[in-house]
Amino acid sequence: MGGYCLSKTDQSFIIRTAGFLMVVNVLSRVLGYVRDVVMMNIFGQSMVTDAYNAAFSIPDTLYQILIGGAMSSAFIPVFASYLANKKEEQAWRVSSVFTSWILLLMVIGIGISFVFTRPLMSLLTDFDTAQGMALTVTLTRMMLIQALLMAMSAIAMAILHANQHFFWPAIGSFLYNVIIVVFGAALAGPIESRWPGYGIAGFSLGVLVGAALFFLVQVPALKKVGFRFSFSLDTHNPGLHRMVALMIPALIGLSVSQINLLVTQKLATGLTDGVYTALRMANRFMQLPIGVFAVAIAVSFFPTLTRLAAVKEMGEYKRSLSLAIRSVAFILLPSAVGLAVLREPIIRLLFEYSQSFSAANTTLTGQALLFYCIGLVGYGIVQVILRGFYAIQNTVTPVMISVSCIALNILFSILLIGHWQHIGLAFANSLAGLIQAALLFLFLRLKIGPMDMRRICLSFLKTGAACVLMGLAAWQTSRLLEGLMGTAGKMQQALSLGGSIAVAMAVFFVAASLMKMEECALVLNLLKGKLKRKKLS
Repeated sequence: MGGYCLSKTDQSFIIRTAGFLMVVNVLSRVLGYVRDVVMMNIFGQSMVTDAYNAAFSIPDTLYQILIGGAMSSAFIPVFASYLANKKEEQAWRVSSVFTSWILLLMVIGIGISFVFTRPLMSLLTDFDTAQGMALTVTLTRMMLIQALLMAMSAIAMAILHANQHFFWPAIGSFLYNVIIVVFGAALAGPIESRWPGYGIAGFSLGVLVGAALFFLVQVPALKKVGFRFSFSLDTHNPGLHRMVALMIPALIGLSVSQINLLVTQKLATGLTDGVYTALRMANRFMQLPIGVFAVAIAVSFFPTLTRLAAVKEMGEYKRSLSLAIRSVAFILLPSAVGLAVLREPIIRLLFEYSQSFSAANTTLTGQALLFYCIGLVGYGIVQVILRGFYAIQNTVTPVMISVSCIALNILFSILLIGHWQHIGLAFANSLAGLIQAALLFLFLRLKIGPMDMRRICLSFLKTGAACVLMGLAAWQTSRLLEGLMGTAGKMQQALSLGGSIAVAMAVFFVAASLMKMEECALVLNLLKGKLKRKKLS
């Protein structure tokens, strides 16, 4: 493949955007863990936390089906194509029609769900007490209001991203987590004293207020990009027709995806109390590097991929996609190894503060995390390749693949839960993620032609070799430091874990540098937020 370099403007934009998003995502994730620490040390891994987590199922299903796939697969590519071709008036017109329909459907869905919350939750959970069901119903009805607010936030965020404005959407996400922590910590006790058993509703109130703030902070930025809205259900708008055509496959895929999550929830809530919470916690640990790095890289590359596809510059499109995939793998492979090796020290440090969260809870969560880590890289690469499909306005192929892999996940879950319990559910999820990433890559390559396969494979092999050395270093250092200092106090735990992570990172980057890995310099520049114009030859 011939020499190539992105334009200086594109490189600068991608690196600055990805670096900023990573920083904000790290802060948001840290706050998410603060929220979990507060919650676990008040309620532990129990029926109460299982009910809180289950209460998101109906609102999240509505949101994901109507909003989750629509923004990236349909709205942004069509809206951005109008802007790229200097058709601003048409862009705002189709935005108004699309927004009107989405909000109307959300209101109808929320209304139906509010009326039929109890029978719906009876289908989606397997609580063996009336108290667990009653609490879940109450919290679900609170979360339904949050779903509408988050829909408004997502539409605002999509408009801003299409205009390459990333600051206020990221800040809104950060503030959302701040409010949940503040409300949860401040109100859990007072609510518990007035309504016994309902103290966790303090966190639900925080979700509502945080979602409202998430939307409001984006309003000034919307005005700056010239946002215009007029309620319209015009079914003849050609832009809407394009969006709907792109949305339908994504809607089918997300519907099946939510069924998969609900099946997992049903199976997990039928196990011992607290197991579903342990799975959710482990999954959030697995999602941390995906949310911080993979999503940041994928989102920052997406406008460039969309523009390159729109003007038919497919050579640059494929090379940009290759760069994104290699960068994600270079970060996520060591992240998976590090989380797997140091899982119990990490969970112990973050959550074992009281009798509400015991060593047994640490082991339970760590077991699930180990098996979730197997699929971490796969899910990260999926984030990039999906946007590669969306940029060329192809949503049918990724949806067909996603539906097939979700069916496999459900099948694996049912087969494995009998002997492996919650570990089987985590392992099933990982297997499905790896298969999905492989199939998406294969079918995109069939669609657009060669995708720098030699360089991608060589990058994976080198990164894997560095990860083996890193994992051994992390394991031995952790054993040595814990043996020397013990694990009785939080200071000892923090020093031991911090030392293990520092040694592991040093070994990994030294190994990558010795192998002259191009991705090492690229990622370091990304993390520094600096630009080094680099020729990819």
